[in-house]
Amino acid sequence: MKNIALLGSTGSIGQQTLEIIDKNPDQFSIEVLTANNNVDLLIEQALKFKPNVVVISNEEKYARVKEALAPHPIKVYTGCDAIAQVVEMDSIDTVVTAMVGYSGLLPTIRAVKAGKQIALANKETLVVAGELVTRLAIEHRSEIIPIDSEHSAIFQCLVGEAEDSVEKILLTCSGGPFLGKTGEELGKVTPKQALKHPNWDMGAKITIDSATLMNKGFEVIEAKWLFGLKPDQVEVVVHPQSIIHSMVQFCDGSIKAQLGLPDMRIPIQFALSYPTRIKNSLPRFSFSDFPAFTFTTPDTKNFRNLALSFEALHKGGNLACVLNAANEVTVNAFLNEKISFLNIAEINEQVMEKIPFVGHPELADYIESDKVARIYTEEIILKQSK
Repeated sequence: MKNIALLGSTGSIGQQTLEIIDKNPDQFSIEVLTANNNVDLLIEQALKFKPNVVVISNEEKYARVKEALAPHPIKVYTGCDAIAQVVEMDSIDTVVTAMVGYSGLLPTIRAVKAGKQIALANKETLVVAGELVTRLAIEHRSEIIPIDSEHSAIFQCLVGEAEDSVEKILLTCSGGPFLGKTGEELGKVTPKQALKHPNWDMGAKITIDSATLMNKGFEVIEAKWLFGLKPDQVEVVVHPQSIIHSMVQFCDGSIKAQLGLPDMRIPIQFALSYPTRIKNSLPRFSFSDFPAFTFTTPDTKNFRNLALSFEALHKGGNLACVLNAANEVTVNAFLNEKISFLNIAEINEQVMEKIPFVGHPELADYIESDKVARIYTEEIILKQSK
């Protein structure tokens, strides 16, 4: 029995995690649930799973959650600091970090320092502060198991292999809803169109990131830290069918690939149950349904965010932190129709060039870089809107 702290329980990954836990009550129990704003769903989840602790990040909604759960032996807290504190509880075995964006960084660091096993869905944690987080994980013997389908695939391909046998990894990419579109066509893209991913059902932020290929760029950076790679050991391959989730090429020229239907419940379950596998009744892949797999090179000219991510990967320091901060602001501006689809990467690049570079940042440097990058991004967007 593993006791789980689920950070971001009301999001897409959070809900699918609870689905798996519900189907395996003899394997997992919920110790902590946290959410940002979705009070109704958080209360519903708490009443069903009876966690020890519930945290609502938005302090204005604390009273409502507290009142709804008052008849039950469930502790209710509020605020970002509370989320960062509860992950240290002795009763927790595994922390599932399904929070969106930069907000997942500090709770993950606290969980790592507490020596917890981390089931990582919040890729921004390693994008922003990969050097720091991986160093702390080694120091505190905290195991990080990826939930992202691509990184889960690589993780599975590497089980039983020697570390020095890896030549490179190949991250597959669906190409998103605008695969093959020209720059002129991308300039006319609306938020509604960008939110229609061809293969995956995800939240708004990650869906837009997938459309701009920023999500893939972040996965490139995350892979470096997860698997101890050099920048030239990471390659992206466009695979529209999303059946091969990623591959590892070894020093003898052989390649391992992990395949499956595009269903996030599979890598979530693997992360929760590792090092064992447990049965499920999810739909099975059939080769007869996919008679052909195709692969192409990503278009980094029209999808500049992927190129910016490789730049941040090569340069290191605080550059990926700056890129993530700018991107969170520009994606939100695009969703609110303040900027165009192509403006997202254009503004991200301007911010990367503007914010002072820090070669070997510590936590305070990451926090400051994130803050000033967001302010500068907002200033650019405001100027463009006038």
